[in-house]
Amino acid sequence: MNPNTETTQIRLGIPKGSLQETTSKLFGLAGFNLRISGRSYYPAIDDPEILCVLIRPQEMARYVAQGVLDCAITGLDWILETGAKITEIADLKAPWPNYGIVRWVMAVKEDSLFQQVTDLQDKRIATEAVGLTQRFLSQHNVTAEVEFSWGATEVKPPLLADAIVDVTETGSSLRANQLKVIHTVLESTPRFIANDTSLKAPWKQAKIEEVVLLLKGAIAAATRVSLAMNVPKECLEAVIGLLPALSTPTISTLADAKWVDVTTVVEERLVRILIPKLYAAGARGIIELPIQKLIE
Repeated sequence: MNPNTETTQIRLGIPKGSLQETTSKLFGLAGFNLRISGRSYYPAIDDPEILCVLIRPQEMARYVAQGVLDCAITGLDWILETGAKITEIADLKAPWPNYGIVRWVMAVKEDSLFQQVTDLQDKRIATEAVGLTQRFLSQHNVTAEVEFSWGATEVKPPLLADAIVDVTETGSSLRANQLKVIHTVLESTPRFIANDTSLKAPWKQAKIEEVVLLLKGAIAAATRVSLAMNVPKECLEAVIGLLPALSTPTISTLADAKWVDVTTVVEERLVRILIPKLYAAGARGIIELPIQKLIE
């Protein structure tokens, strides 16, 4: 795809790396056909008004701030690390790999004498997030040597560093390397960000808001399902009382005037608890249906 765009396109940054697969899934659930080729940095998408560019999350906020991209998805951590001047449109936290909360933690060897950040005065700390680490140290009035780590950060203590600041989702890598967490530096989730100037252009602003609406709708639907059931009118109050509805349930008349149809949206995790109770309260013909998008 030609990287040159026209005024009828927005340039959208797609994160390369750990967020890439889940981002592709999210766009699919939102109704887009996003195709990422192993050899191209311009993923194809079935919307002629969007030009996608595949970029590392670490660089994304800077390119959005510069206006190279109109909007993008990247982590809060990299927004703060770069200090880029952008507008955050939405938190895209979702129950999928790499789209949940990740923590940047300060860790040392399990047998280390270091117990808190103040113990690291004049020590060496390895991290990929140098800016975040330096600001955290400054907040605690600690001066230390902060070195950029090109990878495998968790193996550096105690020989190559006294401590590290690294990102973790489950903590398994830290445990595997006999590291203990002494502080949480930052909790981060994926964010949809936009260039300030792009948001002042009415067409671009409308298009960006349209994309965000669909993405958030897909995320909102991820943990919810629709429940539909037939309910005798004399049992309606009892059935409705059991429903932790997102909004007022929809009640429709049926051919049999003694019955009504009740439809609502609930958290999927509650369904196995709700269905037996609904049945006991008089509901029949209970149907559980998946939701593709939920616009709140």
